[in-house]
Order: sequence, then structure tokens, then C-alpha cells
Amino acid sequence: MVEIRLTNTRTRKKEVFQPLDAGNVRLYLCGPTVYDRAHLGNARPVLVFDVLVRLLHHVYGRDHVTYVRNFTDVDDKINARAAETGRSIREITEETIGWYHDDMDALGAQRPDHEPRATDYITQMVAMIERLIESNHAYAAEGHVLFDVRSFPDYGSLSGRSVDDMIAGARVEVAPFKREPMDFVLWKPSTGDLPGWDSPWGRGRPGWHIECSAMSEALLGPSFDIHGGGIDLQFPHHENEIAQSCCAHPQADFARVWLHNEMLQVEGKKMSKSLGNFFTVRDLLDRPMEEGGGVPGEVIRFVMLSTHYRKPMDWTEAKAQEAEAVLRRWRGLAAGIEPAASPAPALMTALADDLNTAGAMAVLHDLAGRGDAAGLLASARMLGLLLPDMGAWAEAGDDTAALIEGLLAARSDARKVRDFARADAIRDGFAGAGVEVKDTPAGAEWSLAPGFDAARLAELARALGS
Repeated sequence: MVEIRLTNTRTRKKEVFQPLDAGNVRLYLCGPTVYDRAHLGNARPVLVFDVLVRLLHHVYGRDHVTYVRNFTDVDDKINARAAETGRSIREITEETIGWYHDDMDALGAQRPDHEPRATDYITQMVAMIERLIESNHAYAAEGHVLFDVRSFPDYGSLSGRSVDDMIAGARVEVAPFKREPMDFVLWKPSTGDLPGWDSPWGRGRPGWHIECSAMSEALLGPSFDIHGGGIDLQFPHHENEIAQSCCAHPQADFARVWLHNEMLQVEGKKMSKSLGNFFTVRDLLDRPMEEGGGVPGEVIRFVMLSTHYRKPMDWTEAKAQEAEAVLRRWRGLAAGIEPAASPAPALMTALADDLNTAGAMAVLHDLAGRGDAAGLLASARMLGLLLPDMGAWAEAGDDTAALIEGLLAARSDARKVRDFARADAIRDGFAGAGVEVKDTPAGAEWSLAPGFDAARLAELARALGS
């Protein structure tokens, strides 16, 4: 069996992964708050965990892995969006979940075994809060329930900070009903215009952190194998999950291994609306032709996996163009080929070493360079690349085909009237756009070369009036 080693954020060590139960390997990924489209950074943990799940399926068997990713569908951001738009909360969350599925599907991410919604687990949240109060780890005050961070000596172990340092160095909400500034909300009151549920502390709604603790307990048990998300969730969200879950179940481990991916940048800068470099996954997928055309989901996936998850990932247009060219070349090499019986051992070694997708990509380049199409296909599919249902982008769509055929007709007409300058301009434009044309006795045959540029093809057509 392949020995998997993962860097555990909690111990700050790379450790051999040993599941609690090899017959049911369990993992949980914090999912989105569903009020808007997922931005590009939101896709990174999804793709990291998608590769991890594929690896676990390969090692332990698909039927022996349980993967959970939640939807937070009760949140102040959702309430604010409803107030802004006049739409119902349910309508907003249903629409946003549909968007999320469409966008992550386009990136080739497999859907989890369970996708719990927070609003379906309110009863479990209330029960966990009651246990925390009974064991003196939480207290009720003015319709709120708060977790007492001083009651959990290990608070701060995940992020490596002490409570006193946190208080001294962080801006925290200081409410009169809090015993300590770092105490965090488990339950809060709801006014009549906000979502709310009856509870022993009055009508209210849960705090954010208790949601994942209750849902993971319900679906995976009080102890499970892997929990993860972006590094931005390490504190306070994951720190608070550990505190409340371990105090609710002092004999359990909660999550044994914690995985956190680093943040995403765009062209070397932090993605920010103020910098004008903020975009959603859908923005890329549906980018207008005049801005370079849509970026295929497989290309986004390739770029994301080319950087190790524990390093900052820099999205650039140049990387996307290079990825598209490489994938076109690989798809051409593997066309009509049956995949090898198993991925290349070198690729499995890379993935087993803390999900080294960058190293795995290097293996794929080596296989392609050696012309091992069968090995390339089997190994790429282990990473969720070169899958049959992901390749439509590499084939010419109806609009592209019509454009090329129209330009070929224009070239033929130019030749007939001996307008060789126009014919040569079309020929050169095809070459610049990555359209390969071969003249045969039966007529012109064409194909899209690696690096095909739909925007340049459109520019050629506009320049020639075709």
C-alpha cells in the first residue's frame, strides 16, 4: 500500500497518514457561505481536497472514503444580500448553491459524499451548545451564548498563539456581556426580520463556528481523520472548532490531521476588488472574446495544481496560456489511446508526499516528452486532467469552426482574383492564431494547434471584414 505523508498544521510536522479506520477514511472541508459566486481563491481548497480524495480512493478504495463539504446557508452576509435585493434568503441560497455546483463541476471537482446545509443541523448545534454550558465551557448572557476560551487550556495550539497574545495583538469585538474579549459567539438572538429558531436561550441563530463542529460530528463522528481549508480559516474558525468540539467530546480527537492551503495571488498581487484584479471562477469561464475569451475549467485546474498547496499560488495570464497549449498537446498525444492500467509510480510517489501536485505535474511532462501516451493518460486522470468529459474546450466549437471556414472561403476568393496580399494575410493570421491549415486535392483541412488563440482569430476576421 502507498504510504501517504501529510503536513499536519496542528503538529507542524509531515506525518505518515494512518486513518482511524482504513475501512472508512473520513475528511471534512469547510465549504462556502452561499450568498455570491465563488471567487478564484475559493476554488483552491476544493481542488486540493479533490486531489486528496482521488488519492485516498486509489489507496483505500472509493467505498472506504467519506468526504464532507458543507454549505453555510445562515449568515449575516446572506441576510444583508436579502435586504439589499428584496429577495428571500432561501431563493438566494438555492441559486448560489446551484452556481457553486456548476462552477466546481467545470473545474473537474468531484462532488463530496455529503454536502450538509447548516440550516438542516440546528438541532444538533443546540444540543452541542447545551453540552458546553453543562460542562462550564460556555455561558449564556443577554440572549447570547459564548464559548469561554479560558476554559480550554489548548486554545491557540493550531495557530501557535496564546490567548493573552491574541488579546494584546488583535482587534476583537468587546461586548459588555463577554467575560473575556476572545470569547466567541455560539448562539445569538434574532429579531423578527431575521432567520431564527427557538432555543433554550430564546429565538436566535447559530454562530458561524458551531456549524462545522455540529455537522462534522453528525456525519463523521466526534473523531475523524482530516479537516482542512484555506490558511485564512486557521484562525479563528478552525481554532474555535477545535475548542468547542474537544470540550463537547473530551474523550475524542476531533480532527487528527489539519491541512491548510496557502492563499492565491493574481499577477503577483493579492486579489482585491480595490486593485481591480478580483474575479470569480465564472468570470474566467465566461470571459468575453474581446478580453481574451473564456478560460476552460481544465486549464484553471492545471494552473492551480502546478503549485504546491502549501505555497502561495500566483494566477497569471501567461500561466493560463501555457497550460492551454500544454493540454492541447497532451490531448493530441493521447487521442484514441487507452490509458495504462495504473498511474506512473513516480506520480503516485509525488502525490503521496504531502500532495506534491507540482512534482506530479513534472512527471506528466516527462511522460509526454517520452511519448508514453498511455502512461500520461492514466497519470493525468489521477489528477483529474485529460478526462473525457473535460475535453470539449479543446475541440473547435460551432462558432470557431464557422469563423475558420469563413476565412478559408475568403482566402479562396482572394486567390481566385489574384489578391495574394489578402490571401497571405489570412495565411499569416491563421498561423498567429494557432490554426494549422493543410491544402489537399480535396480542399483545405484545418486543426487547432497548441496555443490556439480565439481572440486573435476574431481580430483577424474583423480586420478582413469576414
